[in-house]
Amino acid sequence: MNVAQRIDLTNCDREPIHIPGSIQPHGCLLACDAMARTVLRHSQNASDVLECTGELIGQKLEAILGEDAVHTIRNAMPRSTDASRPALIFGLALPNGLNFDIAVHVYKSTTIIEVEPALADASHPLELARTLIERIISLDTIERLTRDTARLLQALLRYDRVMVYQFAHDGAGKVISESRRGDLESFLGQYFPASDIPQQARALYLRNTIRVISDANCIRIPIIPEIDASGEPLDLSYAHLRSVSPIHCEYLRNMGVGASMSISIIVDGELWGLIACHHYQPRTLTMTERVAAEMFGQFFSLHLSSLRQKQKLQAATRARQSLDRFLRLTARAADISEVLRDNLPEFASLVPCDGVGIWLRGRWYCTGATPPESEIGQLAALAETVTGGRVWATHRLSGYILGADAYADQASGVLMIPLSQQPRDYLFFFRKEIVQTLDWAGNPEKLYQSGPLGDRLTPRKSFAIWKETVRRQSAPWTEAEREIAEATRAALVEVVLHQNELLEDERTKADVRQRMLNEELNHRIKNILAVIRSLVTAPNHAGQNIESYVDTLRGRIQALAYAHDQVSRGDGGGAFGDLLQAELTPYRTAEATIRMEGPPVWLDARAFSVMALVLHELATNAAKYGALSRAGGELAVRWRSSDISGCEIEWVESGGPRVTPPSRRGFGTVLIDRSVPYDLGGDSNLSYLPEGLHASFRIPAKYVAAGSASPARAPRRPQPGEATLAGRDYGEARVLIVEDQMLIAMHLEEILAKAGIRAIDTAGSSVEAMERLRSAAPDMAILDVNLGTETSEAFARELRRRGIPFAFATGYGDTTTVARAFPDAPVVRKPYEAPNIVAALDRLLEMARPQLDSPAP
Repeated sequence: MNVAQRIDLTNCDREPIHIPGSIQPHGCLLACDAMARTVLRHSQNASDVLECTGELIGQKLEAILGEDAVHTIRNAMPRSTDASRPALIFGLALPNGLNFDIAVHVYKSTTIIEVEPALADASHPLELARTLIERIISLDTIERLTRDTARLLQALLRYDRVMVYQFAHDGAGKVISESRRGDLESFLGQYFPASDIPQQARALYLRNTIRVISDANCIRIPIIPEIDASGEPLDLSYAHLRSVSPIHCEYLRNMGVGASMSISIIVDGELWGLIACHHYQPRTLTMTERVAAEMFGQFFSLHLSSLRQKQKLQAATRARQSLDRFLRLTARAADISEVLRDNLPEFASLVPCDGVGIWLRGRWYCTGATPPESEIGQLAALAETVTGGRVWATHRLSGYILGADAYADQASGVLMIPLSQQPRDYLFFFRKEIVQTLDWAGNPEKLYQSGPLGDRLTPRKSFAIWKETVRRQSAPWTEAEREIAEATRAALVEVVLHQNELLEDERTKADVRQRMLNEELNHRIKNILAVIRSLVTAPNHAGQNIESYVDTLRGRIQALAYAHDQVSRGDGGGAFGDLLQAELTPYRTAEATIRMEGPPVWLDARAFSVMALVLHELATNAAKYGALSRAGGELAVRWRSSDISGCEIEWVESGGPRVTPPSRRGFGTVLIDRSVPYDLGGDSNLSYLPEGLHASFRIPAKYVAAGSASPARAPRRPQPGEATLAGRDYGEARVLIVEDQMLIAMHLEEILAKAGIRAIDTAGSSVEAMERLRSAAPDMAILDVNLGTETSEAFARELRRRGIPFAFATGYGDTTTVARAFPDAPVVRKPYEAPNIVAALDRLLEMARPQLDSPAP
């Protein structure tokens, strides 16, 4: 047997990368008992990093880190109930004067303490996370989200290459977005085989959503002892310092990569893809920078999930409209079979396809590209075997029917919909063969050889483009298309079983409800994203570290998520008592008393969301500082409702610590005090009495209904200020932006796109702008006056020579010398505001109108 035959391609999947027995060298590690009292193991470099002497194993943790530091660590440990969410301590001072960032988590009854030198304060990463989130929160397509994310991360984290990498259904991946250093080759559009990321690595990406490799050539620091007295290695599944598989390091070196970072993209609990950052020199991110990147990754995943749901909703709405047109025909028809046969072309609008066929009572009817009629009996027999009363699909029919290769050009993929409960009648959608040429980053079917690490695979050494032609396959059927097919199946079976006028009426009503639900859902999503943005960008009080900020933000978003869930389940609102119960249940203990008194009251969606945040802040403050923070405390919440005054709520605390008015008004206090008056037009009052906080609120009657069921409500009127910048019709006008700051350029791109400009190009220097001018002349341009070490004057003169109108952008108070040299050119001040940009565009459009209107030569 030769070497290639002996190699098992699952060897990489079995490599125990979660127990490597070593760490990366940019920090050290201490492993203690569950109570963090005694050191059981440590990394070999711990004494050097911590500047301590003597044997560490068996030592009390205080002897190594000092009593104050250990006290801080133990206080932080209870907050880390989830091993994937370690407690973080920034800038912890040791008795020897050294400062460290500390991550602590408990896993398998072992306290793992990761120590890294404190190289930055926590405020910079907090601003970094805010900046990243602010830049993507308004992006409304997946393509823009992935494109701009790569550009943002490369600009702000300074990696040489940033890629957004999406997994396919077979585990292979494709680079769908990339931002890179100018001298590097592009990986955009290339495919990477599934074997590049083994299964156990994918599992760790789900557990640990951020992975940093500081140096692909580093010397691994061993854990001492590697095996404890019971024979168990140290499980580092949740440790950031965990060392890297030698195979993966070799893989990176073969690509020329010196350091990397990956951020997991998790959608619906599954690994959708990765944000992969490569650097061609060693690069270490501080712990605070990692936390900021992790926060951004989590928000990116949420935003991506929201956009995917929006796409599915839009596709489902279009399909539902087509299906409804057909169902209206069947409702008036005496013979359903005749309607199905005569309206086959209508089905083609439900799901993208090349042909549609129906097998009805043993007879075949079709339109478009379908298999030969002589092959339909075999196709129907397959449907009887695989559907089981549900939708079934494949993009490679030749894998299921012998001889299907012969008609692959007509039907390589099929989606089957059973139309009856008995296996008899079926609706088929067909897709033609797509001959694809895939660009692989190296040969995915390369010959494997046994490497220096035994039978495990040696990573490939060439990443040159390897082209593969794929035949006898159609475009895969997406999850959304399968859901549409399932909805079609359910609707058609219902029609076949229950053909009568009553069902037609019910379908019409359902259609109205669906449209209203779609409009309400779209409105709520926009409102929720706007509220989340305000929470993320709210100012933090002085001295607040990133961990405290993240905990506070997480609690507020969770309260908002609960409110949204209740609103969704409650047909546009929720019961106030249920909301109060949900917010206070976590704080019910034997030591504190909580009383709630009031009638059943229903709040509409707007009031429910506002009160969710207000009650969350009140409950959190009571648990931290008020009546629920000590034994014997008491909280009483009373409310009453009337058709005139609305709902009046009283929150009374007693028996807690003595209360004094706060010396400063933080974001939480402002939220409690102003939300009800500002958002609902009601009243709120806070009294800081010595015996406890006394708060009262009044929610206007228009947001309130008696009882615990949703009342009938009139359609909501648009509120002032909700209108967005209306798009203008600029035709095919092309605009060139010359701006050396990427973030500013991206902001301007967004303003132009919203204003109706469809053709936008961006250059970062005069040289690059000249190249763009030679390849595709714009109709107008916006020029940053100062471009780093140069100005845009020379480029402006070239535009003037060609008769292309332009505007200057400047952040200086006075008009600069360059701008004064062109007195007829509009000047836009920084920071940009949309109305000013639009006004400048209108003026440029008038200047460019003769050229735009003139006939082509």
